[in-house]
Amino acid sequence: MKNTYHIRGIQQIGIGVTDIEIAWKWYRDNFGADIKVFDDDETANFMLPYTGGSPQRRRAILAISLQGGGGFEIWQYKGRQSLAPTFHIQLGDCGIFAAKIGCANVSKAYAEFKSKGEKVSAIVRDCIGREYFWLQDPFGNYFQVIANNFMFVNQKKTTQMVCGAIVGVPNIEEAKTVYQDILGYDEIVCQTNDIQHTDFAWVPGGESIFKRIILKHSEKRVGGFGILLGPSEIELVEVSNRTPRNMFEGRYWGDQGFIHLCFDMFGMDTLRNVCKEKGYPFTIDSFEALKGSSFDMGDSSGLFSYIEDKGGTLIEFVEAHKLPMVKGFALDLKNRNPLKPLPKWLIKLLRLKKYKEK
Repeated sequence: MKNTYHIRGIQQIGIGVTDIEIAWKWYRDNFGADIKVFDDDETANFMLPYTGGSPQRRRAILAISLQGGGGFEIWQYKGRQSLAPTFHIQLGDCGIFAAKIGCANVSKAYAEFKSKGEKVSAIVRDCIGREYFWLQDPFGNYFQVIANNFMFVNQKKTTQMVCGAIVGVPNIEEAKTVYQDILGYDEIVCQTNDIQHTDFAWVPGGESIFKRIILKHSEKRVGGFGILLGPSEIELVEVSNRTPRNMFEGRYWGDQGFIHLCFDMFGMDTLRNVCKEKGYPFTIDSFEALKGSSFDMGDSSGLFSYIEDKGGTLIEFVEAHKLPMVKGFALDLKNRNPLKPLPKWLIKLLRLKKYKEK
């Protein structure tokens, strides 16, 4: 396994909020994010380049669904007020504009969200003809609920969870180094140049002229929790008729909005070298910060790192070494074959962490 690394799927997308309990309830009710993998109430000591140079108190919940897909890391500052964007964010601004949410039946999901009174667009089709609709949560974040048949366990929920993201970049060709070469999204399934896209019309800035590319991966996401996280895609958009702004301009990582895109992986040492060689060195590296020790989050541990693309979007890598499955039992991931998927029955034990509504 030396001199290689593997991306095993989108582990989670980070969402900065002002009230973690209210936000998590909405994500449980609407996306089925009812399993709490961890609930960490500590100080973020290693993110100093993105938190004003000082450690910051925060609480973070990692919530997933056994129906499949990546989770949400819902993140709230404890020692300072979480700031909203300083300007009206538009599609094409640099950063994560929307999370993609997988859905087996788009029409059924649309009808359900509509009946709840949620903010939704009409059903539209993307540049390869797939049905989807836009959804905005109560906190201002956008989601693309898109046709996707991947499912880990059929729990009869309306949607799966995260199967990708829409990211605004300053230059698509330049961004391919990160998203194709490093992250392995090597298949181009759609690419357009400098046109208006009618399916973007509902979101702010959607009437602009865009370059657009949808990327998937040819490598099957293997090992660990890959069979739960499933396949994913990245959609890059480059606005052509205005100058994009960084979504976190004047704010900290962890403030309101999509704060990062996190990938489950193994082979951190190799990845560190690859990222450096390609001009995207780790900006955060827990291995170096802790002099080779695993990062400890109570019952869980591992390595994590960050890079950022040219637009400032933060991409996190996590190599898990220990993960709590049920009370009194933590899974040792460090000493097992990283290419071998965990048994399905073992992953299903996470159902014991399901939140019980009061």
